[in-house]
Amino acid sequence: MDVSDIACLDPVRKALLDDLDEGFAELYGAHRGVVFSTALRLSGRWADAEDLTAETFLRAYRAVAGYDHGRIAELRPRAWLLTILMNIWRNCARAKSRKPPPDLQDEPVDTVDPREGVEEAAERRETGDELAGLLALLPEEQRVAVVLRHVVDLPVSEIAEVLNMPQGTVKSHVSRGLKRLRALGGAR
Repeated sequence: MDVSDIACLDPVRKALLDDLDEGFAELYGAHRGVVFSTALRLSGRWADAEDLTAETFLRAYRAVAGYDHGRIAELRPRAWLLTILMNIWRNCARAKSRKPPPDLQDEPVDTVDPREGVEEAAERRETGDELAGLLALLPEEQRVAVVLRHVVDLPVSEIAEVLNMPQGTVKSHVSRGLKRLRALGGAR
């Protein structure tokens, strides 16, 4: 990779090539929202989303520390991070399915982001709870595809990369998921 190639890179990848720690801070700043939002929609719980997000960035840092300059230059950060998130989420879901369900008395009644106001929290919670409830009723492949397309706003090509499936399959999952959501939403 020569100097002219580096100049054409987006700021995050350029920063990663210049200084791993500062570059990773930029990567985190640029993508933490999309990773957290995706984790929240997949898990349905604020605390789980925070854990998934933290684990995603921890694993990403460990991975990128071992990458050579060529691999960093070719990196598609958003798709790469969401792929890591999806793998962690699937592994957690698999592990949870092997354990007995937790005692519901230990669950917190309400989780609120301390940075938002009361009105915003109430509105977000009402809308978020309804959406989370409907999304939870979808089969996993449809739920994930709908979240990545319409909550995270990824293009179909990136979703296909994250989920490691053909674009046509992604489109089908999104379409069927939306159709089912409309039917479920009308039934409530």
